[in-house]
Amino acid sequence: MSARDSVLIVGAGLAGLFLALKLAPRRAIVLSQAPLGQAASSAWAQGGLAAALAPEDDPALHAQDTVAAGAGLVDPVIARLIADEGPARVMDLIALGVPFDRTSDGKLAQSLEAAHSRPRVVRVSGDLAGKAIMDALIAAARAAPHIEIVENARAVALLRDANGAACGVLGQRGQEETRLKASEIVLATGGVGSLFAVTTNPPEAMGHGLAMASRLGALIADPEFVQFHPTAIDVGRDPAPLASEALRGEGAHIVNGKGEAFVSDLAPRDVVARAIHLERAAGRGAFLDARQAIGAHFPEAFPTVFAACMAAGLDPRTTLIPIAPAAHYHMGGVVTDVWGRTTIERLSAIGECASTGAHGANRLASNSLLEAVVFAHRVADRLRDGDASEPLPAEAASAPPPLSQNARQELRQLMQTNAGVVREAAGLTDALDRIDRLCKEGGAASPLIAARFIVSAALARTESRGAHFRSDYPNVRDPIRSFLTDKGALAAASA
Repeated sequence: MSARDSVLIVGAGLAGLFLALKLAPRRAIVLSQAPLGQAASSAWAQGGLAAALAPEDDPALHAQDTVAAGAGLVDPVIARLIADEGPARVMDLIALGVPFDRTSDGKLAQSLEAAHSRPRVVRVSGDLAGKAIMDALIAAARAAPHIEIVENARAVALLRDANGAACGVLGQRGQEETRLKASEIVLATGGVGSLFAVTTNPPEAMGHGLAMASRLGALIADPEFVQFHPTAIDVGRDPAPLASEALRGEGAHIVNGKGEAFVSDLAPRDVVARAIHLERAAGRGAFLDARQAIGAHFPEAFPTVFAACMAAGLDPRTTLIPIAPAAHYHMGGVVTDVWGRTTIERLSAIGECASTGAHGANRLASNSLLEAVVFAHRVADRLRDGDASEPLPAEAASAPPPLSQNARQELRQLMQTNAGVVREAAGLTDALDRIDRLCKEGGAASPLIAARFIVSAALARTESRGAHFRSDYPNVRDPIRSFLTDKGALAAASA
C-alpha cells in the first residue's frame, strides 16, 4: 500500500473505523494502539446515539437543544449540521448490522436523556450501544479489502514536510520505532479523561492527539471544557464504571444518604455533576435510586450497569448505587472546519480529539457518537476522491519523552484536585506550576502538554460556563469580553 494512495487514520474507535469504511475504495491504514475495541472509549458508551428520527421530533429541535446545552458556545451551524445528518448516519449503522432496540411494532426505540426536549437516543439492549456499534464496525473493517489495520501500534509524533504539511506519523510498536507516511493524516485519538484520577475513560485517553497536533502548530480550542459525567459508580475501580444517564430517563432518581432529592434528575450534566460534587463534599453522599424505576428488570434492561454493581457486591434492584462525578468527555480539542480539516495542511481530526463547534461548554447527552459518525462521513466524502499526490519527504522528528508511572499518578491526582468539577485560581496556578516542574524533570510528555492546555485555559477563563466552574468567578461573563479573554486563554495555553 503506497503512501500516495493512503489515508492514515490514527485511532480505531467509532470515528476512525467509520471513516475507514466510508473511504472505500480509497485505501485506509488504521493505527490502533491496542487490539481493536480495547482502547476506545466508543466501546464503553452506554447511552447511545442521539438523532431526530421520531415523527414528533425534528432536527431543528435537536439543534436547539444542542445549542442550549452548550452554554452559549455551540456553533449553531454545526449543531444544525449534525442534527440534519444524524438520521442518515443511524441508517448507515443499521446497514452495518448494529441491532438498535426496537419497539413492539418494529420501530426504533428512543429514550429520553438530560437536556433533550424529546426522546431521541437510540440504544442497544439498554446500555450496550457502544459495544454493539464497535462490534459491528470491527467486523466490517476486518472484512474490508481497502482497509489495513495495524494493531498494538501507537503514534507518538506527527511528521511534517518542508512546507509544514502533515505527511505521516512516527510510531512505536513494542520497542520498535517506525515511520508511516501517507498523503492524508486523520487524528481520531479520543479524549483526555485519564488525565484525571476519577474517569470513565480507558487508560490510553490522555490527550496524545491534542499534544501531537499542537507540536505541529495546529490551533487548539476550548481545552478547559472537560465534561464530568455525574453518575460514575463509586466503587473504587479505575476506570470507574458508568451508570448510564438512560437510567434517569427511565425514572431513576438521584438522592443523598438520607434519601433526599437535591437536584433535578434530567438537568444538564454540568449542573448535576456540581450538585453531586457539593453534596459529597458536605458529607451527605450521593446515590442513584433505581429500585422502583428499574427494579427486577435490571439484568435485562441495563446489563452493563447491573454487572458492574454486582461485581462490587451491590444489587441495584434492592440497593442504592453510590455515585460520583468522573471525567468523561472533552469538548475542546484540535480545531476543524465543517469538513474536518485542521489548520495544518493534510491533517484532519474527528471524534473526541476534534473541536468542531458542536459541543460548546457542555455536550448534550449522546451527541458524541453522533458527531463522530457525521464528521467521519464528511471527511470521507472529502478524501475519497481527493488529491492523492505523493507526500514530500518528512523532516527529522523524534519521539517525545514517555511519562513515568510516578509522574502519571501525580498528574492524575493533580488534575482531579485542582482542575476537576469545581476550580479556583490558587489550585489552577499550583497545578500549572507542578506540571511545568514535571516537564523540567522528565521532559514534555504528551499528557503533560495536554494537561497544560486544560489548566492554562481554565485559569485564563475567569467566569463559570457550562462544565467549567470557577468558585472564585461563579458568574457568566459578557459574551464579547468572554471572546477576548478566550483568545488570551489560547495564547497562554500555547506558550
